[in-house]
Formats: sequence, C-alpha cells, structure tokens
Amino acid sequence: MTRIILASQSAARSQLLAGAGVAFDKIVSGVDEDLVKVRIQAEGGSPRAVAQALADIKAVTVSDLQPGLVIGADQTLEFDGALYDKAASLEEARARLLALRGQPHHLHSAVTLAKDGEVLWSETACATLTMRDFSEPFLDAYLDQEGEALLGSVGCYRLEGPGAQLFAQIEGDYFAILGLPLLGLLDQLRQRGALVP
Repeated sequence: MTRIILASQSAARSQLLAGAGVAFDKIVSGVDEDLVKVRIQAEGGSPRAVAQALADIKAVTVSDLQPGLVIGADQTLEFDGALYDKAASLEEARARLLALRGQPHHLHSAVTLAKDGEVLWSETACATLTMRDFSEPFLDAYLDQEGEALLGSVGCYRLEGPGAQLFAQIEGDYFAILGLPLLGLLDQLRQRGALVP
C-alpha cells in the first residue's frame, strides 16, 4: 500500500483518520500559517480561500520532502465576512461565543492531497452553523466544563462534545465541521491505491 502522511498537528484530524481505519504517519509541515493568512487576505482572498491555500501549502511542503500521499488540511471560521483565528484566552473565547450567540457563522474546511510536491486533488467543504440564544449562566457553565480545550478550536466549541448544546441549526457535512472533509478524501485514497477499494 502507498504510504499516507497527515501534514497536520490537529488531534481531531488524526482521530478522524484513525477512526476511519486509515493507517498514516504524522509530519507537521512547519508552515508559518499567520504569514500565509496575511498574504492571502492582502491579495483579497476570502476565508474560504485562506483555508484552501493553507491546506495546499501544508501538503505540498511535506510532499516535497517525503514519499507517499500527503494530506494537508485547514479550517477557517467566517463571521460577518471576517476571518477569525483561535482564541488566545478563555476571556477571548467567552467574547467570541457571545458575539456568535443567536447568529449564523461559516466553517470552511479544506483538504488537499499532494505527491512529489504537486497537488493531486483538493476540496473545500463549507458548513453554516447557527448558535442558539443561550443564557450567560449556560455559557459560564460551559466554559468551566470545557476549559482551555476550547482554545484548540477556532469556534471555541467541540461539536462532538458539550459544544453541541450551543447550536440551534447546523447545515453541512459533519466531518467537515470537525475539520476534515473525510468522505471525498477516502474516495481519493482508494482511487490512488492507498486504501483497499
């Protein structure tokens, strides 16, 4: 079988691949994501374009150095047309969640498959999530329960955990919301001989 490499330090993406029965190595790309974001936005790129550019760069960077099929992935959060990064503190997370309360926001999850420094395939899946108008006592209890684990998610929530209680409506692919559009990726891996068809 062809070697599969995940060019990401995301625990959620690793869990999704492992849970789907994919054997892979994990190699962090070392890409300066902040620099890429600034460049893409300066060129007029949308939050969706930022996610795809980061997925491409991560995959290509690692595939330049390692044999096999390399998966790059990234996710951005767009709210009112603006790109949001991960919160740096629980205070910032609280403010973010209050801003999102009762409002829809968009998650753009991009995945790229590269080999020998070339992009073979890429996909960006978008989901729209609408938070319910939760109370501040609920928010305080939620922040206490989840703690600093929230800082690992751009939206300050884990949909697969207590964060599910934040939402009134969700439209989009569940795997993409978790950070990796999995079904299309698995199909590509099968087509390229890395998984049993």
